[in-house]
Amino acid sequence: MNVFRQLLRAAGSKPPIGTWISSTSPIIAEALGHAGFEWCVLDMEHSPLDTMHVLHLLQAVGNTRMVGVVRVPWNDAVMVKRVLDVGATTLLFPFVQNAEEAAHAVAATRYPPQGVRGMSGMSRATRFGSVPNYLATAGETMGVIVQLETPHALSQLEAIASVEGVDALFLGPADLSASMGHVGQFTHPEVMQAIGDAVRRCKALGKPVGTVGATPDVVTQYRAMGFDYLAISSDMGLLMNGARAAVHSLRMSSDETFVHSLQTGTRTDAGA
Repeated sequence: MNVFRQLLRAAGSKPPIGTWISSTSPIIAEALGHAGFEWCVLDMEHSPLDTMHVLHLLQAVGNTRMVGVVRVPWNDAVMVKRVLDVGATTLLFPFVQNAEEAAHAVAATRYPPQGVRGMSGMSRATRFGSVPNYLATAGETMGVIVQLETPHALSQLEAIASVEGVDALFLGPADLSASMGHVGQFTHPEVMQAIGDAVRRCKALGKPVGTVGATPDVVTQYRAMGFDYLAISSDMGLLMNGARAAVHSLRMSSDETFVHSLQTGTRTDAGA
């Protein structure tokens, strides 16, 4: 059984909360797992992560209860083969536009005759040859999530969702908003309407659907729409937001102290 599918089934009415890992730091990934996130995306599409980074991140995440999903940089069977061989079991495929591309993604995660994954008997995925019958049973543990990021992809939603082996859909609000002419306006009313319609269609199909939001307020809106799994921000986003808030707070505090010293005549610096 695939661990991400298990997570979705066990969640019930409470969507699992995750985040993006875009740094290459296993320490940060492991820490976020202990912070309580239930799943994460190890992002190879928009970060410096290469295959060795992914291996180290999977090792780190494996020390927590957080389920790791690897977003490959593209729907490319060679890259998929390498990522699966280092131990990934659930992949997120970006920019899937139609059922044919979704089927291509699934095939890359399966050994022949069901797919086109190249065979290796001594990979980390096989625990270096120690997993009995791995080549015959690996397909059962693979998870495939396909990302819909354009109006055209949304128009093909039912066909994409019906492809055997597609476990879940993921709506990408950033690229979707840009492709709709609302660059940077992830919550523009037209974008939110398109997202809400897509969620309703997924519900009718019984296909899990997820997305990501930058802030708790946005994620709360998505949760109200009925998403089955959600992510908030990223490791770098959370770090930068916390850092900026701390700097802002200290600067405001310093400014208030400076003003108070002027008012009370207690300023002692060299400019006094």
